[in-house]
Amino acid sequence: MKIMKKRDRIIFLFLAFFFIWQVKAEETQPPTIAGVSQTEAMRLGERIYRQGILSSGEKMKAFVKGDIPVEGKTFACVSCHLRSGLGSIEGGVVTTPINGKTLFQPLKRFYKGYEVISAPLLRPAYTDESLAEVIEGGISPSGRILNGVMPRYNLNEKDMEILIFYLKNLSSEFSPGVSDTTIHFATVVSEDVPTKDRDAMMGLLDYYVKAKNNSALASESDRRQARMTESMLGSQESMYKRLSLSVWVLKGPPETWRRQLEEYNSKDPVFALIGGITSGEWQPIHDFCESNKIPCIFPVTDFPVVSETDWYTLYLSKGYYQEGEAAARYLNSNYESLDESLKGKTVVQIVSSSREGAALASGFEQTWRDFEHQPPVTVMLKKGEALSKKLLQQVLDKEKPASIVLWVGPEALPALEGLASGSNKPEMILVSSGYLKESIWTLNEDIRDITYIAYPFILPQDEAKSKVYVPLLREPKFNDSNSQMILKRVFPVLLALSQSMMEMRGNYYRDNFLDVISMMMDQKVRLYERLSFGPGQRYASKGCYIVQLTKGPTLELVKKSDWVIH
Repeated sequence: MKIMKKRDRIIFLFLAFFFIWQVKAEETQPPTIAGVSQTEAMRLGERIYRQGILSSGEKMKAFVKGDIPVEGKTFACVSCHLRSGLGSIEGGVVTTPINGKTLFQPLKRFYKGYEVISAPLLRPAYTDESLAEVIEGGISPSGRILNGVMPRYNLNEKDMEILIFYLKNLSSEFSPGVSDTTIHFATVVSEDVPTKDRDAMMGLLDYYVKAKNNSALASESDRRQARMTESMLGSQESMYKRLSLSVWVLKGPPETWRRQLEEYNSKDPVFALIGGITSGEWQPIHDFCESNKIPCIFPVTDFPVVSETDWYTLYLSKGYYQEGEAAARYLNSNYESLDESLKGKTVVQIVSSSREGAALASGFEQTWRDFEHQPPVTVMLKKGEALSKKLLQQVLDKEKPASIVLWVGPEALPALEGLASGSNKPEMILVSSGYLKESIWTLNEDIRDITYIAYPFILPQDEAKSKVYVPLLREPKFNDSNSQMILKRVFPVLLALSQSMMEMRGNYYRDNFLDVISMMMDQKVRLYERLSFGPGQRYASKGCYIVQLTKGPTLELVKKSDWVIH
């Protein structure tokens, strides 16, 4: 009997302990959203918001203008409210912010920056119920019917709960690298970059940071005296914010850079990377930024990652890839309209075994295929091999091409001597100015009338007329051509920073930083024909000229195409 009582007591204590443990475990378990974890709800909510794809994997359905059915990504929330959820103004249509920080507080009336205390609210704070009503029916908590261009979304209860949870967390806390007084940036430099190149980039970045901080210091005294509302201060916050800039030096082979970047960011979190320069691929830095959702603005690289889906790195152009792309477009336009004799004839490309050659060939081949042409005949040179006259003539005699594309460096130019008088001379030769660099000015005069050069910059004679001021450009220590090129390539970073700092209006979210840059007006600069922006666009200079070199003592590049847009 005593043994039974003892056993019952042990069982009772065990069950009591298990019950208490289970209750505690349930208390510490994060609440679920529509039956899924919060992490999964954020992932699904982001997909609904950005791609218009429901939790089931089906396309979201909606109606605009009352009864016009639409579906999918075209009318996803991000199309108008942008990645940050902070809205936009386009074509006279104002798209209001829909991040949680805005939605779930009352919308007050202001006049010239001051709150109108006696006036009624524009709308009360949203609740989950009223937010669902405006998403489905387009009726705000104040009873106002929203513009008909705002889609009315048909969401089931689960997807509505997930989307509302996502909006509550969208742009709700400032991104890392932001403090009360300072926004912290970094730039990346690989240790093998020549000192003069690094000094040119850092000289211009330091110049801007110093100028911005001096301006913030001067504004600080005015701020103390100003009697403005919190909202007014928010709109002018960038006037008082200081900037700091760290230099992340990457050492060793590129395969170790990702680890180094993670370590830098762990110790020294930044809002964004600006500029940056390496002697090799940008891929490891690009991947780091994508993984950590850190913006990277206009690195100095000829080897950007070409992607239609990545978001966080904004490049000046597609680099060498873009020259290959432009060459294919120009050649295609000749095939279609300029010279019937070219149709059906072979196109040959001779490619150096180098990063430059690979990038140029990739851009050319992909674009050529997009036009549904037969793939070009490709002759790959061996590593370290220069194109010889003998090899070039063998290719011409065998293939008899109408056009030959030479993705080779300056060492190959001697092979073109005598080409004009040889057998099976092609009707068109295409080359890269980026790969040939200054040697384009030494092209053999006999072949200039059939040699076409991909040139991704504003022409020198046009740039000479430019009135755009670039700081440090006339400094004696930066008067060599390479330093001048770097200064011109870093200058757009200053434009993007100066405008975005104002337009963010105190909303220091990384996605808002990129949204604001994407909405900038086109920019005129010294190096590129123009920098064009737009939501989701990752390459600011989108074109390239095809030019020829004149004959005679006065050398000049002559346009043979418009600005070929990719």
